[in-house]
Amino acid sequence: MSAKIVLVAGSSRVDSQSAKVAHYLAERLRARGAQCQVLDLGHAALPLWPSAEKVAAWPAMAAQLEEADALVLLSPEWNGMACPALKNFFLYAGRAELAHKPALLVGVSSGLGGAYPLSELRASSYKNCRICFIPEQLIVRQVEAVMNHGPAADADDQRIRERADWALDVLLHYREALRGLPQRIDWSRPQFGNGM
Repeated sequence: MSAKIVLVAGSSRVDSQSAKVAHYLAERLRARGAQCQVLDLGHAALPLWPSAEKVAAWPAMAAQLEEADALVLLSPEWNGMACPALKNFFLYAGRAELAHKPALLVGVSSGLGGAYPLSELRASSYKNCRICFIPEQLIVRQVEAVMNHGPAADADDQRIRERADWALDVLLHYREALRGLPQRIDWSRPQFGNGM
């Protein structure tokens, strides 16, 4: 059974560098036999939570997330923080969509940063949805110069491409180890519905 991976490009900008990296990683996963879908929050924006307006994009996103057995979450660094669109995404996505599924965090930076958003997401986004961030992570620095179409542009580009392949392989191993875990968890006790 091939892996079903959803990649969430967390930037609210249309045609963002995060989306570029998400599509690059999706192609690398497809080369490994995985089925991939990219949810680009720049093209399918979710209204700021809570919102009284009808959310047209969420039911389709929720269905894709529920079917996924692993995720890749990409966050650009905005002023040293995770981007608002991705933080807002975690207000929509709960345990029905994400619980006990392995996820690879990917930081994206136009400079030499990218680490702080991943620390922020590890600290504050998993509590109620119970997503399982794997210990490995990927930080794509100087993003405009790497992971573009065609062969690697230089040694730095080649190095991050190789690191990305390795991180994706680790994610696929976690996916195999945790496959079916969400279905084995007993959610019948409402007093444990939220994390501590």
